[in-house]
Formats: sequence, C-alpha cells, structure tokens
Amino acid sequence: MLYAILAYHVETEVMAWTPQADATVMTDLGKAHERINRQGRLGPAARLGTTQKARTLRGPGAGTVLDGPFAETKEQLLGLYIVEFDDEDGAIAAARELKKANPGAVYEIRPIALFLPGQTISRNEAPEVIRPD
Repeated sequence: MLYAILAYHVETEVMAWTPQADATVMTDLGKAHERINRQGRLGPAARLGTTQKARTLRGPGAGTVLDGPFAETKEQLLGLYIVEFDDEDGAIAAARELKKANPGAVYEIRPIALFLPGQTISRNEAPEVIRPD
C-alpha cells in the first residue's frame, strides 16, 4: 500500500530559519531519505513553496482561482498530483481539467520548491473504501 506523508510546520518559523539552519534540516532529512531509500520504500518527495504562492480552484463550472491555500474545515486532503508546467497558468489549466472529472473537489495549486524523484516503486491499487453507515 502506498501512503502519502504530509509534513506540516509553522511556515513563518521555517521562513525565518537562517540558511545554515535550513541546510542542517535538509541534510538531516536527506539522511532519513537515504535510510528509507535503502529499503526501496521512498517514492517522490517534495518541499512545497510558500503559501503566499498557493492558489485554490473552487466553485462550479471552470471554478474561480483564489489566492492562498483555502480549505474548508469539512474538507480533507484525499489525494495529490505532481505535475510539471512552465508557469502557473499551465498548472491551473491542469487543475481545471481534473475539476471537469471531479467537479465537487477543490484543488490547491502550489509550487514545489524541492523535488526528489525517489525510486520507482510498485504501482498501488486503491485500498478498500470503508463508507460510514
């Protein structure tokens, strides 16, 4: 089974780190990545850009693009995509294409500040979905 591990932190604290402090954290994370990679268990990893550069696509039809990562408290992160485009417009167009397929979803578009492709890992089929009664 594949798992997404999402890293949360207080963004203002991270942005306030000195370049040396940031490099230390990234070096330590690199060591953790190496340990997991030795087991053949690490897929892609990404460090997201700041929330000031995030966009959210929400609403009916083609949706409206809003500044920022705005999620309603009733919404939970249920998936993610890593895409490559020359600019934000291309990423927004891709999110609109996804929205056509799943119009009830909200898509946050966020630049990735660091991308580590990891190893090729086996494809995972969707786990059994347990629905509340």
